[in-house]
Amino acid sequence: MSEEKVLEQTSIEATSPFELRLNLGTGVPENAVKTALTTGDMGFLHSFTTGSTVDGPGVRLVAWTAGCQWRCLYCHNPDTWSMVNGMPVTLDHAIDEVRKYRHGLKVMSGGLTLSGGEPLMQDRFAVRLLTAVKKMGVHTAIETNGYLGDRLTDEEIEQIDLVLLGLKTAPARHLHLTGKEMGPTLEFAQRLSRLGRKIWVRFVLVPGLTDDPENIGEIAKFAASLGNVERVEVLPFHQMGKYKWKELKLNYTLDSTEQAPRELVERACAQFRAEGLKAD
Repeated sequence: MSEEKVLEQTSIEATSPFELRLNLGTGVPENAVKTALTTGDMGFLHSFTTGSTVDGPGVRLVAWTAGCQWRCLYCHNPDTWSMVNGMPVTLDHAIDEVRKYRHGLKVMSGGLTLSGGEPLMQDRFAVRLLTAVKKMGVHTAIETNGYLGDRLTDEEIEQIDLVLLGLKTAPARHLHLTGKEMGPTLEFAQRLSRLGRKIWVRFVLVPGLTDDPENIGEIAKFAASLGNVERVEVLPFHQMGKYKWKELKLNYTLDSTEQAPRELVERACAQFRAEGLKAD
């Protein structure tokens, strides 16, 4: 299936990243997928959303990529795990989408945030898109779990103004929560520190899973040790993606988990602040 055919069926823009999108890239030949991943000439996107005020500074355009190696128990977009669920979009098309909004993004002190899924599964596309956007004078950010950070050179990291880094839990629990060890994420964070690149840490607070003080304290101490963390965002768990797990017939283990109450969020923020970090 051609990209044009896909885009006739599904708009590249979405009102919300919580829209369920499936099998938009299944018609792309395997050799074309491999070429795209090698060159970055094409990416696989869940959607673009506009007007976000929660994915970096200012008002932002967010490009949601498809494909992720992790299997976080609380993931609210499991349809982005598979790259074939993303629509094939040429690099030029993606750049043109950003260009339409560049003046407004500058006026509103915003920019482009590349999110996912995990954007670094499509590292060549990510680098080329962010480089082109930065040349427009638009602020660039990437939301990543950092696991594939070694795919980027130091020079490529310079094209990223801000890294929204997901620190999911302390290392001892990380494999259970995400399906992957935490080592590469910690190494990427330390590398960003050495390079002096700005980080906002994102931590999802899940009652009964990530909320105990010892766990939060370990993450807070590590974040504070980096010296380049501008902000910690404590994100209360929600059930907005629950229906996707059901539709995809995945085993959802947090069915009865409630959203973290405000007092629990504030307690977590206080632990990060006690380490000298700005947290909200």
